[in-house]
Amino acid sequence: MAEITLGFAPTRRSIFSAPDAVKYRELTRKRLEELGISFVDIDDINAEGLLYDENDRLKIVEKFKREKIDGLFLPHCNFGTEYECARLAKDMGVPVLLWGPLDERPDENGVRLRDTQCGLFATGKVLRRFRVSFTYMTNCRLEDPVFERGVRDFLAICNVVKTFCRIRILQIGPRPFDFWSTMCNEGELLERFNVQLAPIPMPEMIAEVKRALDEKTEVAQTVTYIRERMIVDIKDEEVERVAALKVAMRHLIDKYQCNAGAIQCWNALQDELGIMPCAANALLNDEGVPVVCETDIHGAITALMVEAAGMGESRSFFADWTIRHPDIENGELLQHCGPWPISLAREKAHLTYPLAFDFPGSLTAEARHGDLTLCRFDGDNGEYSLLLGRAKGVEGPKGMGTYLWVEVENIKRLEAKIVEGPYIHHCVGIHKDVVPVLYEACKYIGVKPDLYDPIEEEVKAYLRGE
Repeated sequence: MAEITLGFAPTRRSIFSAPDAVKYRELTRKRLEELGISFVDIDDINAEGLLYDENDRLKIVEKFKREKIDGLFLPHCNFGTEYECARLAKDMGVPVLLWGPLDERPDENGVRLRDTQCGLFATGKVLRRFRVSFTYMTNCRLEDPVFERGVRDFLAICNVVKTFCRIRILQIGPRPFDFWSTMCNEGELLERFNVQLAPIPMPEMIAEVKRALDEKTEVAQTVTYIRERMIVDIKDEEVERVAALKVAMRHLIDKYQCNAGAIQCWNALQDELGIMPCAANALLNDEGVPVVCETDIHGAITALMVEAAGMGESRSFFADWTIRHPDIENGELLQHCGPWPISLAREKAHLTYPLAFDFPGSLTAEARHGDLTLCRFDGDNGEYSLLLGRAKGVEGPKGMGTYLWVEVENIKRLEAKIVEGPYIHHCVGIHKDVVPVLYEACKYIGVKPDLYDPIEEEVKAYLRGE
């Protein structure tokens, strides 16, 4: 599971009760500890452990940068000092969570101690003036379920942003000639999003495979793993080459310090090794290192975003939208030659031959059913967006490769979205509802969220705490 650290900067304003602010600062800190949230405190900055003074704020910036926080949490323990919050958020440049504990009933004389909600309204406006994006968690009590949900969702949002800002993809060969749909603008991805590619030619990949075969140890371990977890329908030497390819790709991903890969699946690889890379991809995907097909760089970006939204707890799968379900009106077949993680298989996967090629090295397995998030990062003509929405696994005809029949709310609406673009026939799925997390993360990374069902108000309501 991903480890995300928050900068905990509770705030107060001088004209409201300082003792009550200190009280709620401590209660909030204890609640975060109960939830197992990793955070950096400011209790060493001043006696109250609260943000309200400019000189203290400068020390907080220094501390938070030194500790490399991933997100900033600004609990308003009374009204709060809105300009100090905004200055701190601007300097940190990380996702911001704005929240305050629900105010108590005024006393018998009408006295109010905190006016937290009022302060939240003020800080929200000032953050906008500073052009700082922020996430608002509804004004609630610490014990309310919406508090825990909101904090955990914010951690996932931070993880998406952290991952997105550090993407480096091993590009193994150019895209196959026939796949014009998977072309990308490498310079623009770097300039706009800091997405870096590490391109290597196919001969470098082949040389690494040969080194792995000569070294033997890791390949032998991988062969054992394959035989324990798959039904093997190919020759022994072919299994060994699948294992060697997996080991080689992992070596190169580590060598170039990448967190994902995109491989030219065919045909140069088959001329040299006589296998498909699908099963090798599947093994790496199961390790949480997404490797996608047909040199689809945008697909690799999508996979990293989706797994980050799931906090690394669930594996994703890279799929084609292929054909409509023959019996279910809004059904569709998600399929690919065989690169999906074997941990997603409904039954033990077969290591065999793919549907469209005469070379071994593919998996055949139906993925388990359940609720899914499906999405696709893509762009053209200088504009980028994230197509996303929900689906569920359903029964359907037997397939080849790794596959799953799914049902969506309206397949015609989805189909039009994909055809009209900027999307293509590839998507990434995950067995978890991460739609709200991805939707909210888009505001921090400069990507437009594009829901393929009209659920935007529902998603916003969820994020509001409804």
